[in-house]
Amino acid sequence: MGLTDVLSKPGEMFGDMFQVAKLENVVQWGQSFSLWPYPFATACCGIEYMSTSCSDYDIARFGAERPSFSPRQADMILVLGTITYKMAPVLRQIYDQLAEPKFVISVGACASSGGMFHTYGVLQGVDRILPVDVYVPGCPPRPEALLDALMKLQNKVQSQGLEARRQEIMKKIQEINERNKPLVVV
Repeated sequence: MGLTDVLSKPGEMFGDMFQVAKLENVVQWGQSFSLWPYPFATACCGIEYMSTSCSDYDIARFGAERPSFSPRQADMILVLGTITYKMAPVLRQIYDQLAEPKFVISVGACASSGGMFHTYGVLQGVDRILPVDVYVPGCPPRPEALLDALMKLQNKVQSQGLEARRQEIMKKIQEINERNKPLVVV
């Protein structure tokens, strides 16, 4: 067993002494367990997020215990609740201020699809203005569902490189811009 054989299999243990891994994998692992959320809570889903942060569910196990109310210090935005068209530009501005790489979790039926509010003033899904990574179903969703979404996002961060993330975001934003073009009737 030569050194080239060992380095071709990153992640395997050498007894209890050390472990071989790529630097990119170590950085992605660290990022996945330090996702600081920016909670954009507008409705009852915000209360469920608060209960997720309490000791019964303990979101701290996943490194997301520090809610950041400054977008420049957050890694992901949690859209919790109903978003109206008046709030949409503010939410997009907050998203644009997040540090790269940035992630979006849409929590609850209201944020994901407008929920029961099919009216002229309610945005029918936050994915019309933001590139959403994970959707959490429910009205309001249980804290376990929010923790499951966080674990799915952690897996995505660990498996996706930075350049692949940029390409995915650019594609999603291009689709959002195409979908939101004004309709011109000639």
